[in-house]
Amino acid sequence: MGTLSKIHRYREAGEEANRINVEAFGEPARSLFTSTKVFTLHHKIDITDAEEKVVYTAATKFPSILDKTDVFDASGARVAHIERKLISLHQRHYVDMEGGPSFELSNELFHLIKDITNIEGLGWQLRGNILGLNFELYDEEGGIIAVIAQKMLSIHDKYCIDIYRPEYEKTVVAILVTLQHMVRDRQASGGSGSSAGSSASASH
Repeated sequence: MGTLSKIHRYREAGEEANRINVEAFGEPARSLFTSTKVFTLHHKIDITDAEEKVVYTAATKFPSILDKTDVFDASGARVAHIERKLISLHQRHYVDMEGGPSFELSNELFHLIKDITNIEGLGWQLRGNILGLNFELYDEEGGIIAVIAQKMLSIHDKYCIDIYRPEYEKTVVAILVTLQHMVRDRQASGGSGSSAGSSASASH
């Protein structure tokens, strides 16, 4: 059986899918893994497959108040463009998919240990658990699209993502990259002062 953890679902490439995920949703169609290069001038995220081959790369212009980020596939073609817009008390990230939909996420997700945020423009929901560093992504009908987990106590900001709807892979990758930026921004601002914020901060 795969890794067993009700609280934390992260696993490395090559390991079996988390048992809780499999029991709840079945075997994922595809799994991807990320590692952030934290010591480069340009903030960069590599997204690899189970064989540790880079399939997507996200690069952020630095310095950038708007946190402008582009996501590219293995061929170098741009998949998505992400920007942070400070138009209210809540940071909002806007995502434009190449040849596809545009949508936005708000950091309102991170006010509680467990909460739900609507992904405006898609009708999807991201249900998060900062304490366990786990997130589940659902479509407009409540069907599972992907499960995201962050590695604890990692300076490289590692995530794994189990994808159940491979037709949405590029959109899921863009959401994952945006989520990483939102979590990082929250940690940089000191979080909400809760134990959830402390747990998330410990992951770096």
